[in-house]
Amino acid sequence: MLAQRMRQAAAFTRRDAVRLSIAAILLVAAVAAILSGDILAPGTSVKVGDVAPASIRAPRTAEFVSQTATDAARAAARQNVPPQYDYTTSRAATLAAQQTAAFDQLVAPVDAAFDAVLSDAARKAALSGALSGLSKSGLTTLQGLERTAWVGLRSEMRNTLGSAEQREVRDTALDETRTSLPLLLGASFTPDQRAFAGEVLAPLLLANSTYDAAATLAAQDAAAAAVQPVSMTVKQGEVIVDAGHRITSADVEEMAFFGLLNPTPDFARLGGWLLLSALLVGLLLAWIWRFRPEYWHRDNALVLVALLFLAATLALRLTAGRSILPFFLPLSAAGLLVTVLLDSGTAIVLMAMVGVIAGAVSGSSVEFGAYVFLGGLAGIVTVRRGDRLQHFVQAGLAMFVVNAAVVAIFTLLGERDLTGVLQLWAGSAVAAGGSAVVAVGTFAALGNLFGITTSFQLLELANPSQPLLRRLLLETPGTYHHSLMVGNLAERAAEAIGADPLLSRVAAYYHDIGKLNDPAAFIENQAGEDNVHDLLSPEESAAIVKRHVASGIDLAYAYNVPKAIIAFIPQHHGTALMSYFYAKAQDEAVASAGVRPGTPEAAAIAAAVPQGRFRHAGPKPQSREAAILMLSDGVEASVRSLSSRDEVAIRAMVGQIVRERLEDGQFDECDLTLRDLEQIREAFVAQFLGMYHQRVEYPQNKIVELESRRSAGGGTSA
Repeated sequence: MLAQRMRQAAAFTRRDAVRLSIAAILLVAAVAAILSGDILAPGTSVKVGDVAPASIRAPRTAEFVSQTATDAARAAARQNVPPQYDYTTSRAATLAAQQTAAFDQLVAPVDAAFDAVLSDAARKAALSGALSGLSKSGLTTLQGLERTAWVGLRSEMRNTLGSAEQREVRDTALDETRTSLPLLLGASFTPDQRAFAGEVLAPLLLANSTYDAAATLAAQDAAAAAVQPVSMTVKQGEVIVDAGHRITSADVEEMAFFGLLNPTPDFARLGGWLLLSALLVGLLLAWIWRFRPEYWHRDNALVLVALLFLAATLALRLTAGRSILPFFLPLSAAGLLVTVLLDSGTAIVLMAMVGVIAGAVSGSSVEFGAYVFLGGLAGIVTVRRGDRLQHFVQAGLAMFVVNAAVVAIFTLLGERDLTGVLQLWAGSAVAAGGSAVVAVGTFAALGNLFGITTSFQLLELANPSQPLLRRLLLETPGTYHHSLMVGNLAERAAEAIGADPLLSRVAAYYHDIGKLNDPAAFIENQAGEDNVHDLLSPEESAAIVKRHVASGIDLAYAYNVPKAIIAFIPQHHGTALMSYFYAKAQDEAVASAGVRPGTPEAAAIAAAVPQGRFRHAGPKPQSREAAILMLSDGVEASVRSLSSRDEVAIRAMVGQIVRERLEDGQFDECDLTLRDLEQIREAFVAQFLGMYHQRVEYPQNKIVELESRRSAGGGTSA
């Protein structure tokens, strides 16, 4: 059975192609139109230096390379390059040797004056002409030196000159370097001796490093080239320039990037949104066709899914670019509504698509996409069928916990901003609570609008005060009791295989309402009176029994019973054979032919009786719930007719009914497996054993005693 259904689903017909094309074109166009609202922004005519007449904001979130900022960064890099000089150690060493030789030559007369054996007066006279250009204080210091002091000072001066010359001496700082020479001498020399040394050495110290303009320019070029292009990230709605502020070149560049100066359509961006829309819509429709064929051919289901998808997309687009606001959107309501109105699988696929849209419109944000999808998934898992208010409350709590967890996870992985986390947690609470409230407040209205039966409608239909059920109770009490028993059986069987128990029970209550038009034609309503079928031909009896299906459909429409319940009325019989009347017709055919029963001739005559007149018009059960109702209806009537209702008899009768329906092909069009049938059979047996359990048989003397107590006013209990 399941394999046959899969083969049917795999056949993609021309009708499917037309349906897919129309649905895809309309939905892709709508989604792309919503997403591409930022491809053409309003323009303005301004230039550098103008005062902005109004605040100008970015129409979308974008990242671009700013040439203005890049040029500024490269100019700053050039300015930070120090001047380049041509100093080399080899040149410095050569110049140091040259200048120390010059020093030796300069002070040679002083050496000769101290080496000669002269009187103090003669030495002073010799020293006064030894160094030309010497100041008076310097000469006084020189003449006051002893030979030993001169030797030490001369050696220190020579070393100082050589050491200073070997270090870089820039021509732009030569005077400062010459002035600092006295400070380089050892601490054992007096200030006068230091001043004398500086006076002698200063002319000898030459610059060994000259400013190199070409090298400086090359270094600046290299520094500028090393600066990477500066990227600017702008959020949607961010102010580019405030009203009343003077417009800078950076502002003009930013406005030009967004097309605010000369607005032109961004066809590349439009193409991206179109491709994304086509991809998501194509996958969504393909999934529905492949895994939910029952929705594929239902316009109301497709329109519901499409409208919820478009509503979520529009909400995301309107809040795109905001830092906090999107986290407050009750987007999970879409998943809750689809779960309650259709099923959880479709809801999961829908929330996955919405999560992709959320990530795309928020600047490829993985965090927000995960926030939307995982929060919606938590609600889908928790809300179940939404037949109780507490399920929506539980879904809201689950969505809040998951949303808050997603925020915490991405905060730990990225920037740890406590204030931002608290704000997003508040958004999580609002989004989760809002989704639950929106789902509770709209799912009943949407169910009525799209013709989808909700759990609340089913609970209302199950109320015995419903006019149609009230009529069934008063006018056909036997059928009413039968329907209640079938409802109990169907509910238990549906629970056993994971089908919808509430839908199965309510469908059982209404499956035989057509018997209201002719109650006496059905044995459960005859109350011991003569059976009308004893006076009718088998064909007439079969026609009467068939008629209760059509009558039931008419009554259901007259009482505004949902279509989902009406569909069970013809399906609960399927195309099953009315075996009692068929067998009666066969017996009459054999008897009218004058052939003795049990002979081959009798068998041939019986086989020639056409079955078409004795089969219901169908269709066969299209869902597991309809198949359960068919079996529940059959086994209830059959077991009720048993004279002995012990476990062996009940189990044999239930097994026979299940086997007959299976062999008759009644389950070929629904997703019911052999495992399901076995679980249904066991559920029926357990229910019947509970209904027809054996009671305690009191002894006769005990019964007399109890009756006497009751007559005397005493109470009894058993």
